Amino acid sequence: MKIPRIVLAGTSSGIGKTSITCGIIYSLQKKGYSVQPFKVGPDYIDPSYLSTISKKDAYNLDVWLMGQDHLLESFVKYSKSDISIIEGVMGYYDGFKGNSNFASTHHVSSITQSPVILILDASKTARSVAATALGFIKFHHNSRIRGLILNKIASKKHEILCRQAIEKLRLPIIGVIYKNSDLELQSRHLGLIPSIKDNSLQKKIKNTAKIISNSLDVEKILQIIQSSTPLKITKTKSPKKSRITIAIALDNSFNFYYRDNLEALKQEGARLKFFSPLTNRNLPQSDGIYIGGGFPEILGKSLEKNQFMRNKIKQFSEENHPVYAECGGLMYLTKSIAYGKNKHKMVGIFDAETIMTKKMTLNYTQGIMTAKNILSGTKQIVQGHEFHYSKLDSISSDSKFAYKLKIGEGIKNHLDGLIEFNTLASYGHLYFKRSDYAKNFVENCIKVSRK
Repeated sequence: MKIPRIVLAGTSSGIGKTSITCGIIYSLQKKGYSVQPFKVGPDYIDPSYLSTISKKDAYNLDVWLMGQDHLLESFVKYSKSDISIIEGVMGYYDGFKGNSNFASTHHVSSITQSPVILILDASKTARSVAATALGFIKFHHNSRIRGLILNKIASKKHEILCRQAIEKLRLPIIGVIYKNSDLELQSRHLGLIPSIKDNSLQKKIKNTAKIISNSLDVEKILQIIQSSTPLKITKTKSPKKSRITIAIALDNSFNFYYRDNLEALKQEGARLKFFSPLTNRNLPQSDGIYIGGGFPEILGKSLEKNQFMRNKIKQFSEENHPVYAECGGLMYLTKSIAYGKNKHKMVGIFDAETIMTKKMTLNYTQGIMTAKNILSGTKQIVQGHEFHYSKLDSISSDSKFAYKLKIGEGIKNHLDGLIEFNTLASYGHLYFKRSDYAKNFVENCIKVSRK
């Protein structure tokens, strides 16, 4: 299957990958091409930037979460536009370990057999930028690097020096971007409201993309894109007939979902109905609830104020209907969230309180299921990731956990996945297609609905 595609990689984090990827998407669209964006890694926020420019949902590509086969299957499945563009993560070769490329941008470019454009930070250097580029090209026997972008150029003289140095590498320079503080997108982390409803941020992204597009050689980019080799078509199973309904929390507080997770639920016969814990007074008529990650602490006052919804969700859980929650969803299901000087009441399914901290917890996770739950039986390997700035306090001593982690922190003492009634909530995020999670969730919804 011919999928014109390209990977945007950087020598490190903070090098401008997202801004430049948005600029390339804008340039290609201006030429009349439709563009499907992807993001390497478990990131939920950068994809929202890419979606703002492309006007298409961006999909994650993470080897640790998805495995190689599912990653390639997902990439092929969603590559329905004229061109697919993959934004990398961290430095090009940075992944799970220091002694391998596993889960790195290079790993993903190899799985998808994609040509790569490497972004170089040219600030505070000149001839040495060529040495950096050469190191990345030679570091792996097949780097897949087909072109270079020079970012943060200080002047025309600086540009000439860098071009002279890189000339011997015989790789095209397909972009020269001059240093401009207006082009830097705000560094994103938990605690900031994402761009789903942030109009000023969306305007900033579009303006940045437009300016960067003027510094790119679109024709050379297209030549690299068209050099992509064909990929094998992977067969996908036909979706099952709709059997139950799952309510999905989606608003400014909860919007971190892997698109593949929602697709997996539909594949197993779930109808999805979306609702807002912020503004809706009632739950949709449903057999299960899924509450993803997000920023419940930011809008804690509004979540507390909507007592109708908090009571409905707690009653739904106490009636043994399946409820699954991740990270922000877990926080929402505790008794309260303390953020700064404020403390707001939450749903209260779990006998614990959430406290926001300044310490970031960021890990890939791996462990084993130690208790049967709505997603899985026992002894199954569980693999995911965690990213948060909070911790649970005053956890009841008789709390029941679903996972024992070998890698990652979890909620407490490397335990994760609180269980109460038919409710499961964890700091860890899971990829449903890696296992039978979606199938088991739907089957548990059917089982309860028939009682």
